[in-house]
Amino acid sequence: MYYLGIDLGGTNIAAGICDEQFNIIKKGSVPTNANRNPEEIIYDMAQLCKNLLEEAGISLSEVASAGIATPGTANSETGVVEYTNNLPFVKFPIADILRKYLGIEKVYIENDANAAAKAEAVAGVAKGAKYSVMITLGTGLGGGIVLDGQVYSGFNFAGAELGHIVIEKDGKPCTCGRKGCWEAYSSATGLVNMTKEKIEECRKTGRETMMEKMIGGDIDHVSGKTAFAAMKQGDEVAAEVVDEYISYLACGIVNIINIFQPEILSIGGGICNEGDYLLKPLEEKVFKETYTREGTPRTQIKIAKLGNDAGIIGAAFLGL
Repeated sequence: MYYLGIDLGGTNIAAGICDEQFNIIKKGSVPTNANRNPEEIIYDMAQLCKNLLEEAGISLSEVASAGIATPGTANSETGVVEYTNNLPFVKFPIADILRKYLGIEKVYIENDANAAAKAEAVAGVAKGAKYSVMITLGTGLGGGIVLDGQVYSGFNFAGAELGHIVIEKDGKPCTCGRKGCWEAYSSATGLVNMTKEKIEECRKTGRETMMEKMIGGDIDHVSGKTAFAAMKQGDEVAAEVVDEYISYLACGIVNIINIFQPEILSIGGGICNEGDYLLKPLEEKVFKETYTREGTPRTQIKIAKLGNDAGIIGAAFLGL
C-alpha cells in the first residue's frame, strides 16, 4: 500500500507518495495562492495528489490514507483546522473537504511541526525511539513531541509550542505578545537580530569585525550564516555572537530535556547546516546543566535528517 503526505504552507503546497518503507517515491508542489477561497486551495491540493498518483501509475485503491501537515491549531480528532494566521482557515473542515475532492476515506491532519517530529520518529534520526522531541530553527522556533510513538498536542491540539517558553523574564519581545520567549533568541531570526545588534555595537565602539566586510556595510545583508562564517575565519566578535546564540539555544533545550527526558532531541532548520560548529558546543553547554548530567542514559542531541521532506513523510504516516 501507499500513503499520501501533504505539507501545506503559506507559499506552496508540497505533496508526496510514500511507500511502506517510508520512502517518497514521487513528489511535487503547486503554489498555495493563500488569498482565495479555502476550498479552492484544497481542490488544488487534491488535484496535485491525483496528478502524482497518475504519473506514478498508482490507483486510489492502492492508497491506504492521506495526511495533511498544516500550520496552526489542527484538531486531529475532527479534522478541523481551528485557526492558522497565514492561511484563510478558521474552524475549517480540511479533512472532510479533501476527502470529498480526493476520494480517499482515511484523511488525517496535524500541525506541521508535530508532523515533522513524527517523521523524524518513524523515518529519521529518532527512528526506534519511543520518546523524542524535535525543534526547528527557522523564522520562528517550532517544536514537536512524540511520546510512546504518538504525537503529543495537548487536550486542545495547541500543545508543543516550545518556542514560546520564556527563558528570560521581561526579555526581548516575541511575535506572540510575550517577552523573553525562546523563539526570540534561538530562531534563525533571533540569530540575525543578535548579529545585527553586535555589528551596531561595534560601529559605536570602533571595534573591528569581519562581519562588517561580509555584509558590505549593509546591515540588511546579515543572515543566519554571517556570524558562523566570520567565526570560522577567526573573528572574535563573531565568536561572541555564536557563543551567545548557542547559550540561549542550550538554555531552552535543557528545559525541554528536564521536562520530557526524550531519548532523542533532534534539531532541524538551516542553522543545522553548521554541523559540529553548532552541535559540539551545544552538547557541552546542555550536558553541564541537565538534571541527568551525573547519570546515564542521557538524551542524545542529533541533527534532523529529513529536511524539507519531513512534513510530507510525517503527514503520510499520521494514521500509524
